[in-house]
Formats: sequence, C-alpha cells, structure tokens
Amino acid sequence: MSERPTDSSDLQSGDPLRGAPEVPGYTTMPPPGAGGPPVAQSPDALAGRYTLAGWWARVGAFLIDALIVGVGGIALAIAIMAPFSIGWLVDETVGIVSLIFGALIATVCVSVVALAYAPWLMARTNGKTLGRMVTGVRVIRHNGQPITFGFAMLREVAVKWLAFGIAGSLTFGLAHLADWLWPLWDEENRALHDFVVNTRVIKD
Repeated sequence: MSERPTDSSDLQSGDPLRGAPEVPGYTTMPPPGAGGPPVAQSPDALAGRYTLAGWWARVGAFLIDALIVGVGGIALAIAIMAPFSIGWLVDETVGIVSLIFGALIATVCVSVVALAYAPWLMARTNGKTLGRMVTGVRVIRHNGQPITFGFAMLREVAVKWLAFGIAGSLTFGLAHLADWLWPLWDEENRALHDFVVNTRVIKD
C-alpha cells in the first residue's frame, strides 16, 4: 500500500491540505463556519460571560429575604388574628377557642406567603428576590431558559426547603450546613441545591 507523499510539492489536485481539518464537501481549508473541530470555550463563554456571585453576596441576599419574610409573616399573622380577639368580649372560653382558630388560619396563610415569596418574585424578575436585588445577584438556569414560577417552586421550595429540610433534620443540620458552605470551594460557586436543578447565581 503506497503512502501519501510527504512533500507538499507532490500534492495532487483534490488532495486535502495537510494539517487542515477534513470537512465533507471541502478539499481545502474550510471557510469560517463550515465545520471542523469545535472551538474550545471557557466556562464564562458557555455561560454567556456572566460573572459568578460570591458567597457573601448569596448569604446577604438570604438574610435580607429571611428578614422580609419574618417581619412580613409576623405582621400578617397579627392582622389575621386580630379579628378573632373579639371572642374575648363574649366569654373567656370563646376567646381562647377563637384565638386558637385564628392562630391556625394565620399559620397556614403565613406559610403559603413565605413559600410563594421567592418563586413569585423570581418568576416576575427572572431570578431575583428583594434580597438578591439589594446584593446585586440573580439565579440563572444553565440552559439559558427563563426562571418560571414552576421552576422557582422546584428550586426554592421542593429542593431547598423540603428536600434539604428533611435531609437536615436527619443529619442534625449537617446537610443544611454543607449546602450553604459548598459555594466556598466549588469552582462555579454552586450550592448543593444548585447541582440538583443545574442553576448558577451570578452578579446582576
């Protein structure tokens, strides 16, 4: 079996250029965009040249959101329970029963508002909450699709609070601790819940 000539002067018409990628339909160096080996891209280029948010920015956003939900929840609970205090004007027993009933209703309402707070805002702002607005960060999906209410519920409620809440209770809080500390050593500053839903937190 004869070998291809090694001297460029021996090239015949139709022979591909040595060192050039062979692309179907081209016998010479293919023009830009015609194919060939993929160009290596950095993680920043793949992510659209976003700048990843630091750990302190994430913690700050969480604390601000927790404060907003906490204060808002207390105010909402007081507003809901206030009408039930009228029962005390009738009788002590009626007053106690009224307050217990009001407390149950308030708990349900506050829980619904607290759980819907982040998903509702994230869906309207494509990944931000009030805390994230203050610290200048947002959540993005790795595939570039927008943050919908359903996806935000999956990330914030199903994964962060329910899944890691159960895991945290079973591990004496270690799962929660690992989740929040993981961005300190992950190359893309991801928490464990980011791995589950494939999200990143970036500077806005």
